[in-house]
Amino acid sequence: MFFTCGPNEAMVVSGFCRSPPVMVAGGRVFVLPCIQQIQRISLNTLTLNVKSEKVYTRHGVPISVTGIAQVKIQGQNKEMLAAACQMFLGKTEAEIAHIALETLEGHQRAIMAHMTVEEIYKDRQKFSEQVFKVASSDLVNMGISVVSYTLKDIHDDQARTAQVQKDARIGEAEAKRDAGIREAKAKQEKVSAQYLSEIEMAKAQRDYELKKAAYDIEVNTRRAQADLAYQLQVAKTKQQIEEQRVQVQVVERAQQVAVQEQEIARREKELEARVRKPAEAERYKLERLAEAEKSQLIMQAEAEAASVRMRGEAEAFAIGARARAEAEQMAKKAEAFQLYQEAAQLDMLLEKLPQVAEEISGPLTSANKITLVSSGSGTMGAAKVTGEVLDILTRLPESVERLTGVSISQVNHKPLRTA
Repeated sequence: MFFTCGPNEAMVVSGFCRSPPVMVAGGRVFVLPCIQQIQRISLNTLTLNVKSEKVYTRHGVPISVTGIAQVKIQGQNKEMLAAACQMFLGKTEAEIAHIALETLEGHQRAIMAHMTVEEIYKDRQKFSEQVFKVASSDLVNMGISVVSYTLKDIHDDQARTAQVQKDARIGEAEAKRDAGIREAKAKQEKVSAQYLSEIEMAKAQRDYELKKAAYDIEVNTRRAQADLAYQLQVAKTKQQIEEQRVQVQVVERAQQVAVQEQEIARREKELEARVRKPAEAERYKLERLAEAEKSQLIMQAEAEAASVRMRGEAEAFAIGARARAEAEQMAKKAEAFQLYQEAAQLDMLLEKLPQVAEEISGPLTSANKITLVSSGSGTMGAAKVTGEVLDILTRLPESVERLTGVSISQVNHKPLRTA
């Protein structure tokens, strides 16, 4: 069977398969008849009128106090609900309220016994808080929470109570007056302090702005100096690096030059050992040979010069004799030319023509082989060569005429002129 309950009630199911018992606040539960049992407990708020009659305060004054408390069993807290079920399951609301009332009244009496009448009248809030605090810690163990507690009334049958109430009212009025004065002074001091604080804040702000401006100028100056110093340092570093690089290059170049000089010296030594010394020896040998050959050539030249001089003298004598004979012959020829003029010239030309023909045909007599190229027409073979030679000879008079101005054909037809 299903059982349900509202939010102001809790159900407890025990029995078969229900160990520990199941507690359900504001819900439903399934119950097996005969083997399981269901019980209910109220979660309603209970209003308690807590009266403490003629309780002696700390100074021995009997007074009566009435307080109003609101309590209930806390169903949302499982531990408190379990404690309440152990304490009050099967009891009615009236029985639960009576137990809670007795507990609250006991704590209220205890608090009254530790306070004076003046304290209770002057500070009801303090009294209520103490009762609420002490009673709550005790009732929580029963599963009951105190929702609220308020002091409702304080009274007794003796005049002491009236005087205490009067004194309490006077004290309360004086307290309010003093509180008002202190509050006004406090407000005035607060306003003054606020104004002073604002003035100090303005001064501090002004000082802050001035110092900040000065700091900014200094920072910017330092930053600019640092930037310039950094740039200068970078330039110096670059210059130093460049100088070092140049120095390294100079050192490398010097090393290269030294290596090259050493290599040149080595090669010069090698050249001197391999070439120069043998060359000098060879040169010395050649110079000696050249000097010997020179002496020999000088001697040969002197001998040849003497021989040439003697031959020259002999040839010069022969040439002179021959020249004198030819001159005499040429003089005679000239005299004959003067006598015969053109006939003599013709005779001389005709005398030389055989020699010219011999000179023209001379290359043919010394040729070992002649290759003829024909165009396909005319004679071939030796006849072709003979024809070419004869053709050259037929053109010989024209060549003589162009060279000397004497035409052989014309001289043959003219009569001879005498001187």
